[in-house]
Amino acid sequence: MRFLSPRRCLALIAVVIVIILQLLSTTLLIQAQDGQPVPSNPFLPIQPTPEPLFQLPFAVPPGPTTWLLGQPYGNTINAYYQRNTLYRASGGIHFGSDFSAPCGTEIVAIGDGLVFAVDGSFGSPPHNLMIDHPQAGYASMYGHLLETPSLIPGQQVMQGQVIALVGDGGSDCSAYPHLHLEIRDLGHLRKYNPALFINANWNNLTLMGSSTRSFMRNLAAPRTWQTLYDQPEVRIGGPIMNDFISTWPLDWSLLP
Repeated sequence: MRFLSPRRCLALIAVVIVIILQLLSTTLLIQAQDGQPVPSNPFLPIQPTPEPLFQLPFAVPPGPTTWLLGQPYGNTINAYYQRNTLYRASGGIHFGSDFSAPCGTEIVAIGDGLVFAVDGSFGSPPHNLMIDHPQAGYASMYGHLLETPSLIPGQQVMQGQVIALVGDGGSDCSAYPHLHLEIRDLGHLRKYNPALFINANWNNLTLMGSSTRSFMRNLAAPRTWQTLYDQPEVRIGGPIMNDFISTWPLDWSLLP
């Protein structure tokens, strides 16, 4: 009689667990559609704050020729696999929201504020912009800009004002043109989930483009950090938050 290897057994168990969790989630969603009361459940999206502080960083609506949500903030699968490299400085998670858009697309200020820095030491090359929003108690950082913004520190900007142009991580827009947007504290050390602060239908935004709710699942706590709204805040220089022992999708490097 042939037996499965320990590695294959673990993989099979993980698949069964995920299937069970998905069935439970589907049952609750069907109850909600039928008007039946649904108990509190971490699978269902946690709604953002009632009065978001900011607007989206574009004046035009989303669409195939304008802009789409790329990678959301948080415990994404992509960030997990780069938690010890690209995302190590901010807890291993994707610490902003990426919006895919053609190079040269106009970016607008998400709120009234004061320019803190142009091309500062905040990453997201080749150019970036940090705007403080003192009345709100937060700051916004715009990265991977096409060119240096025509703004100076201390200059006042208004919500909806064009402040920059979309670029990419290189210098010739040949890679992945997108805006990387962060919400930080006024000390610029803590980073927060933009979905909780920006007035938008985030659930609908995930239906278009390449983005899905593609969050890495920690099988030791499978309901944690699985929606757009329950992603953790991080601090620059803080510990890796997603260094999981067992995951779904499977991280084969963790198996013996």
